[in-house]
Amino acid sequence: MSVETTAPAVAGAADKEVRRLDRVIIRFAGDSGDGMQLTGDRFTSETASFGNDLSTLPNFPAEIRAPAGTLPGVSSFQLHFADHDILTPGDAPNVLVAMNPAALKANIGDLPRGAEVIVNTDEFTKRAMQKVGYATSPLEDGSLDGYHLHPVPLTTLTVEALKEFDLTRKEAERSKNMFALGLLSWMYHRPTEGTETFLRSKFAKKPDIAAANIAAFRAGWNFGETTEDFAVSYEVAPAATAFPPGVYRNISGNLALSYGLVAASRQADLPLFLGSYPITPASDILHELSKHKNFGVRTFQAEDEIAGIGAALGAAFGGSLAVTTTSGPGVALKSETIGLAVSLELPLLVVDIQRGGPSTGLPTKTEQADLLQAMYGRNGEAPVPVVAPRTPADCFDAALEAARIALAYRTPVFLLSDGYLANGSEPWRVPEVDELPDLTVRFAQGPNHTTEDGTEVFWPYKRDPHTLARPWAIPGTPGLEHRIGGIEKQDGTGNISYDPANHDFMVRTRQAKVDNITVPDLQADDPDGARTLVLGWGSTYGPITAAVRRIRAQGGHIAQAHLRHLNPFPPNLGEVLTRYERVVIPEMNLGQLATLIRAEYLIDALSYTQVNGMPFKAEQLATALEEAIDGH
Repeated sequence: MSVETTAPAVAGAADKEVRRLDRVIIRFAGDSGDGMQLTGDRFTSETASFGNDLSTLPNFPAEIRAPAGTLPGVSSFQLHFADHDILTPGDAPNVLVAMNPAALKANIGDLPRGAEVIVNTDEFTKRAMQKVGYATSPLEDGSLDGYHLHPVPLTTLTVEALKEFDLTRKEAERSKNMFALGLLSWMYHRPTEGTETFLRSKFAKKPDIAAANIAAFRAGWNFGETTEDFAVSYEVAPAATAFPPGVYRNISGNLALSYGLVAASRQADLPLFLGSYPITPASDILHELSKHKNFGVRTFQAEDEIAGIGAALGAAFGGSLAVTTTSGPGVALKSETIGLAVSLELPLLVVDIQRGGPSTGLPTKTEQADLLQAMYGRNGEAPVPVVAPRTPADCFDAALEAARIALAYRTPVFLLSDGYLANGSEPWRVPEVDELPDLTVRFAQGPNHTTEDGTEVFWPYKRDPHTLARPWAIPGTPGLEHRIGGIEKQDGTGNISYDPANHDFMVRTRQAKVDNITVPDLQADDPDGARTLVLGWGSTYGPITAAVRRIRAQGGHIAQAHLRHLNPFPPNLGEVLTRYERVVIPEMNLGQLATLIRAEYLIDALSYTQVNGMPFKAEQLATALEEAIDGH
């Protein structure tokens, strides 16, 4: 939290100081029933409308309702907002709002000395503290002396503020997150109108509950304004120079991906079909797409993962832009049908929102460990293109790119997002329609081959000479009857074939089709002629870029490149890699991209990895990259 200047107090708070900051990192933490995600979402929405650049990190238990007051039950929401361009949710919070002892204990280790800690003292009962291992109260034993501690009886204040409402004490206590939101909104001069409008809309059928939440929100604001404990409030100016001109909105990765899929279907002039089975953290895409029937979107919640992708592949056969969404465990179940899609050579988007594994693993935490599964997790030679977004907003463009490849080359395509991107959010510039790519598809209309006796026939595996894509024929089109299935097909005719030479040819042709997909060259960011390159993919973009900025600000020289296309690799990747003495690849796995790079280019890449369910911290990466630069 960087203090720039001190300004006179705002009107109505003549005795209160206002400090201007360039950035702030706030973490809301509490029990999983305390509404921390909603509180963080509302603070984020108001921050976005104010014009700050921002990045968020929601973090919550996998259980629907984890045990109350326990460390595993802590839910948190971290927001980094600034008056300039930022890339990550921040390494360490400047402010922690802890709703109970468990929230304090689970998060205090992440705070730097001098950070502000706001605690709900009402929850610090002897039993609650013992539940998480506090022998004495941390509010009284001096263990928090290194922080700016603000003890606030949030529950009591909320109940008092709502005494005029006909609510039970338990019902009134539920609004304490809105009291906390009001207090933080005062501290950081956040707009309030949007939150009050949101509450009226959310509780439109329960106007008394809406009024109570608004009253608690206002009470929190007024408490900050009047209490002596909060003598300072803070301003973070809009990030006026961080964004190109345009219309912006705050967006999460899953929402951006959903919009990208709808945009792709419109640009292709095809109905969008989603065959899916609910799974964390991909389910939000199913929920969102189900709202857009007016755009020709059909969503099908299947009985299991296999049925979901089977229905999607059937929709692709019928002429739809077909999508299936899942996470790593679902990919394992879908693998046979993905292989069938490779054999059928039909466009299909397989969206994998990666999470911690193996097996059920860490359902609500992030990981990048499905890359090799996407590359090779099928029987036989079954090559599939792989595309990965790098930020929440970039999920929109990545969805369009995956659709382009699938439609142009008649192939299933993996889109590898992850939990960090899916649930995190950032500002997104809403594109103009004329900026979107033309994805128009031409279906087969009639015979495409003449036999030796002059008969005109339709060959389902006669290929485009440039893309090697086979024709896409809508079932029921007169004269275009053809066979499909998983048994090997004869080149051209599509007849079943067990001929060894034909199988060898078809396998190599399918591989060549993927190898020859047109993807852009890789651009390396290297302003100083560095000797070390840091290469990343997917959601590591933000932490890597933040770390690179730190190193350069201190006079270090380092180059950066980030891969969107993982199969095929950009055509100039080998040339880029050979420019540098050292190549460092940070990944949230045990080195899967590094394995591919070493195998493909015989580059002795240095692998820097973590698999703790959380994104990299910029400071942590900067230290590792500095060691690589020094040759350690």
